[in-house]
Amino acid sequence: QLQLVESGGGLVQPGGSLRLSCAASGFTPVYYSISWFRQAPGKEREGVSCISARDSSTDYADSVKGRFTISKDNAKNAVYLQMNSLKPEDTAVYYCAARRFTCSGSVAVWGQGTQVTVSS
Repeated sequence: QLQLVESGGGLVQPGGSLRLSCAASGFTPVYYSISWFRQAPGKEREGVSCISARDSSTDYADSVKGRFTISKDNAKNAVYLQMNSLKPEDTAVYYCAARRFTCSGSVAVWGQGTQVTVSS
């Protein structure tokens, strides 16, 4: 069974950092591009970042460029999202998703989400 499990969310002060993890089981993430999405209360889900299966190229939403870094560890079947200089507007539930082949591919599986709250 294909499954993604996120962890690493929590409460952090503005300017702080968190690292989210996305652990894959039941499949090999090498053949899937992994995206991070987020959804804030009352807002639509938005794409945050993606790392390509083919060449590990990365992509970021303008709102997080220069602050967030996506990476993966194929040996551990895991993808990470390092979030620095966090702002209150980064508060949301963060989801990872496995996309077929490319960062534009359809989503094959979603994680359950992890809450990130940025507040003083």
